[in-house]
Amino acid sequence: MTEKTILSVNDMTCGHCVGTVRKALEEALPGAEIAVDLATHKVEFTGDRAKGEAAIREAGYTPEAG
Repeated sequence: MTEKTILSVNDMTCGHCVGTVRKALEEALPGAEIAVDLATHKVEFTGDRAKGEAAIREAGYTPEAG
């Protein structure tokens, strides 16, 4: 089983943000399971946590421990 990472991304404020974060994770972690919940500002993904966090940061957002 692959470890799941849950992060809070409080500067995600709209549907466009959700799409940007999801796309960044899909590109950084091909084949990862990804869930983005705008209402709770939570992002969950499987795969390399460091790569996922870096991808979110590069997309312009601030991930924090969930």
